[in-house]
Amino acid sequence: MDQPLRGGNKRTGTALLAQDVHRLLRTKIISLEFKPGSRVVEEDICRDTGVGRTPVREALLRLEGEGLVSRQRRGWIIEATDPANARFIFEARISVEAYATRVAAERGNRETIARLRELVRGMDELDTIGRAELNRLDRTFHETIVAMSGNPLFVEMHQRTQFHYWNLRLPVFFNKEQTLRANSQHGEIVDAIEAGDGDTAERRAREHIETTYAIVRQALDGF
Repeated sequence: MDQPLRGGNKRTGTALLAQDVHRLLRTKIISLEFKPGSRVVEEDICRDTGVGRTPVREALLRLEGEGLVSRQRRGWIIEATDPANARFIFEARISVEAYATRVAAERGNRETIARLRELVRGMDELDTIGRAELNRLDRTFHETIVAMSGNPLFVEMHQRTQFHYWNLRLPVFFNKEQTLRANSQHGEIVDAIEAGDGDTAERRAREHIETTYAIVRQALDGF
């Protein structure tokens, strides 16, 4: 495997079952710790985790069913997201994230709202932070809202859509005006959440994702 697999508290032998291997690999893939196109070799996973081939193979087959890896002649490959699937990615984001934002407005708390405000302020410092930091703040903002819903299934589905969005095999660059508009929309979403207005929160989240998709569509023209 091109990158070493290291878990937190490693267990050995059959105690680490297929679901544990799946969870470990899935986390590393979705977080992009394992980069698209990198190889995953069953023998390496078995060696690094102390697990037999059967549970490792089951975990990889499950990841293949989720579209995160594909089987190659000499192992497995971390999948990259085809830009042709951009529409599906954004449809999924709208369906999951917009409704999760509605629920977050109904279940929000002051501490988390304050954290969202802090993230928005951080993204306003566009001229003093790098693109990588801006992307990190943006991802954290959306993850925080979905987590605020208190629904672990929303969180899991959102992780999948975010993985495919950030994993698009096409660089999409927002200009300064677009970035400032996106962050203004972030602020509007937080306003609605803080007001406990689920209808407006859901609508603002949907508008924000649709605005992002419009920018991505422009980048896809002629691809």
